[in-house]
Amino acid sequence: MAVAALRLLAPVVRRAPGGVPCRAHRLTPADDELYQRTRLTVLEPESPSTIFIEGYNSRGFTISGDLVVGPCAVLPRAILQWNVGSYRDISQESLSLFRLLEPQIEILVLGTGDRVERLHPTTLKQMRECGIAVEVQDTPNACATFNFLTSEKRVVAAALIPPRGTCVGL
Repeated sequence: MAVAALRLLAPVVRRAPGGVPCRAHRLTPADDELYQRTRLTVLEPESPSTIFIEGYNSRGFTISGDLVVGPCAVLPRAILQWNVGSYRDISQESLSLFRLLEPQIEILVLGTGDRVERLHPTTLKQMRECGIAVEVQDTPNACATFNFLTSEKRVVAAALIPPRGTCVGL
């Protein structure tokens, strides 16, 4: 009797002409993963207050749909004019704004124009002593880095000087 029960549980294998086994059920597109639709449910939509740098040119930046002329400070919830003319004007005083923010930023991305410029070591040291990492880059890379860190939900700010002679929409 146990042998009869095993025969009932065993799958039925049909054989095609020539003795090749075939399935009793033919697969349809609904059975295949490749044909099924993927559904995406957004649990937490992006915050409308998230700031992204969309483009830049020699005159300024396009940030979250707004045109900002000249050097600017991009903070987690605000965009301000930054009173520097070139990378030579970046000092402890010009970076003091970033040390006063609450909540404190983790990373300051500095865009120094067309190319990476060296800043005074004591200026960078003071920022590190305040617990703020400083990333000095040319402005195009600084814009991309800021956007990437913002998309990772990091507490980041940018201090940007427009590059000369370029026009790019990110």
